[in-house]
Amino acid sequence: MSKLNIKPLADRVLVEPLPAETQTASGLYIPDTAQEKQHKGTIVAVGNGKKDEPLTVKVGDTVLYGKYSGSEIKLDGKDYLMMREEDIMAII
Repeated sequence: MSKLNIKPLADRVLVEPLPAETQTASGLYIPDTAQEKQHKGTIVAVGNGKKDEPLTVKVGDTVLYGKYSGSEIKLDGKDYLMMREEDIMAII
């Protein structure tokens, strides 16, 4: 993974979404038109947290987030989501 030149502020984190599932558990392939975006991703950058609230996530954590969480941004040709830590529901 290349080093990103971005540092989120306060309680924001930068998440790289995981790719959509291409195959079901039973082995059937899902066509591109029917694939749904996963709501999981890997944290690639974190802010410093708020004054009295340190962040509970760290770089490398795989997280579960809400469907409409974060803002989509594109860096170095890859898609990322910038979101607040409160938008993250769980660490997987």
